[in-house]
Amino acid sequence: MQIRDLPYSDPGDPDVRSGPRFLYWLGRHQLGGQLKSLGWGLLHQLSIAGLPVTVGVAVQAVIERSGARLALAGGLIVALGVLIAVGDTMLHRTAVTNWITAAARVQQLLARTTAELGAALTRRVAAGEVVAVSTGDVEKIGWFVEALSRFLAAAIALVVVCVGLVIYLPTLGVVVAVAMPVLALAVLPLLPRATRRADEQREKAGKATELASDTVAGLRVLRGIGGEELFLGRYRRASQEVRKAAVRSARMWALISAVQVLLPGILLISLVWYGATLAREGRIDVGQLVTVYSAATLMLFPLRHFEEIAMAYSFSRPSAQRAVRVLSLRRSDRTATEAGVPSGDLYDPATGLMAPRGQFTAVVCGDPDEAGRLAERLGGHAQTGDQDTEEKKGEEKKAPSVLLGAVALDELPLDTARTAVLVQDKDPVLLSGTLQELLDVPSSGLVTAEEALEAAQCGDVLAALAQASPDDDGDPMRTRITERGRSLSGGQRQRLALARSLITDPEALVLDEPTSAVDSHTEARVAAGVAGLRRGRTTVAFASSPLLLDVADRVVLVHEGSVVAAGTHRDLLRSEPRYRAVVTRETDDEAAARNVTVPALTTSTQEIEERA
Repeated sequence: MQIRDLPYSDPGDPDVRSGPRFLYWLGRHQLGGQLKSLGWGLLHQLSIAGLPVTVGVAVQAVIERSGARLALAGGLIVALGVLIAVGDTMLHRTAVTNWITAAARVQQLLARTTAELGAALTRRVAAGEVVAVSTGDVEKIGWFVEALSRFLAAAIALVVVCVGLVIYLPTLGVVVAVAMPVLALAVLPLLPRATRRADEQREKAGKATELASDTVAGLRVLRGIGGEELFLGRYRRASQEVRKAAVRSARMWALISAVQVLLPGILLISLVWYGATLAREGRIDVGQLVTVYSAATLMLFPLRHFEEIAMAYSFSRPSAQRAVRVLSLRRSDRTATEAGVPSGDLYDPATGLMAPRGQFTAVVCGDPDEAGRLAERLGGHAQTGDQDTEEKKGEEKKAPSVLLGAVALDELPLDTARTAVLVQDKDPVLLSGTLQELLDVPSSGLVTAEEALEAAQCGDVLAALAQASPDDDGDPMRTRITERGRSLSGGQRQRLALARSLITDPEALVLDEPTSAVDSHTEARVAAGVAGLRRGRTTVAFASSPLLLDVADRVVLVHEGSVVAAGTHRDLLRSEPRYRAVVTRETDDEAAARNVTVPALTTSTQEIEERA
């Protein structure tokens, strides 16, 4: 795989049983690149290892005054220099390619999981953790994949050099061969503590990132209540904790680096002392001593790769584990079947909720969290893969799938399910770009942008964008919207997101509190606009506002996970106390005072009907 061939047509199905297994899966899927890097690494390392032999030959030729041998040694040194340059260049090229392609594979896997889960992702994993995985963690995973082949090349080179020294000069070669494994493994006792400190640093950094993300997302609210300093103080404390954890981790790695310098230094001093003694006694030549000393000195270079691979694994293992937590989330464990876009009633067997085909159904839930979970389930988002107890996981896997007509949404391919049912989250996100780009989404083509914007009552939004338009004619469609729509008010963002959902024109549209951020007058017009534009199409809106409920064809009350009443808004107001308590925002004292009798509801009902 070359960088020019990215992105992958299919990044594959990762092994998400554990972090190490995921790293192994990445390495296995880059076997070709790893072998190329290993080959160039061996050329580079063994060429370096050949220098001491030529240097030793050159020194001995000078001592023996042999011009021919000196010329031969010089020619070998030049040839080895060329091989070292070529090997180092190609090693760097292939290793970086492995790094980038591995990071790209992980990024594609994360993007695929994000697209598959949609808004459900942040309900299962903290947004800060997703950000940390897609940025810093991806880089560290790529580092380990890239360092692996270089480490293997260095390890093979060390074995070859040690064997060669034992054959070339046993008296000194045995000393080097025995010392090298000790030097390579000397840091192993320190690695567990270094790994724990690295894990602690990663965890604290993830929490700080999550805190920063939440603070930025809620900056407007924080300014409104004067809470900037409070959250700034919280982030400063979290940042200081990250700094302290990083310093503690760096101290341990500094100790490991010191050991890697101290022990080889002791080896070289001992080798020179012992070799000089043998040379003085005439048991070895000076050239042989120079050869062994040079070889031992150059062996310290591949030895550093042992420290690097230990650091890379220690940093990448927790990063891979966090990536696994995200990638293990699944929409469904069922096997997708090829089928066309189904049609019919939208039915949830778990709650008994039925949204008849072609009707506008409003759903009232006393618990907003329950409404969000139900909206998510109606979109075919199975609750498997939550990071919770095993018992809870088992219960969610047994939950029946939502049916559209007679077809289970969980059994549909993802693209088909998204075409059939679209869920607009309570807090929709607007990506940066022009308004035209925002509304350029896959759709049936039956609803134009103008119709959707009019139904969502976006006239004031268009006027504001027209004033900021870069065109002389004030075209709002070419006006750029900032990241997450921060240049707009909450109500404007909500209505633009609603218009975007209306343009897609899905078979079934599920809206979670689509008018919660607008005033009552705008809400009434939006409710009428959506009902008119979606006439003849299945629409489900989770809401508790009488203005929206009154335009619905059918209203359903969900209480404690089950449908307990259904009918029109006005009928339910008169006949269902629990519905009335939610819609009119009754307190417990008010409900007790009314004693849930119909005559006492007359005034309240008239007031609500007048507001509607």
